[in-house]
Amino acid sequence: MQDLPHHYHVSASAETTGNIMLKADDLPQLVTAPPAEFGGPGDQWSPETLLVGAVADCFILTFRAIARASKLEWTNLECSAEGVLERVERVTRFTAFTVNARLTVPAGTDADKAQRLLEKAEEACLITRSLLAESHLEAEVIVAA
Repeated sequence: MQDLPHHYHVSASAETTGNIMLKADDLPQLVTAPPAEFGGPGDQWSPETLLVGAVADCFILTFRAIARASKLEWTNLECSAEGVLERVERVTRFTAFTVNARLTVPAGTDADKAQRLLEKAEEACLITRSLLAESHLEAEVIVAA
């Protein structure tokens, strides 16, 4: 890992109507639009879906690092995330995120250790730790036969 602070730069451009183009050096361009809930087409990534996707992505990347450091063998991690957008004190914001994780580990793996590492990943995820909303993990460890 590089020394902190890290700086991430993204540029966005749009015309009066239509999609927004997101660009960052050395990355493919992303096309976004408002979600259906805000009158958008609902068939493209939106700021809301990108944020919830960042929560799921960060959880898996954090778990990978923790599992590697803890020498936990695992074969698959499926993760879904849900963000709840509400109006609180006249401000619309995300109030909660729930991460559903399903981890598969080889036979003979300590399932309790795997569960603890999933919980540690949820606590350490830099995306959810950077947000005001509460974060909750629902995890299942499957020990392969």
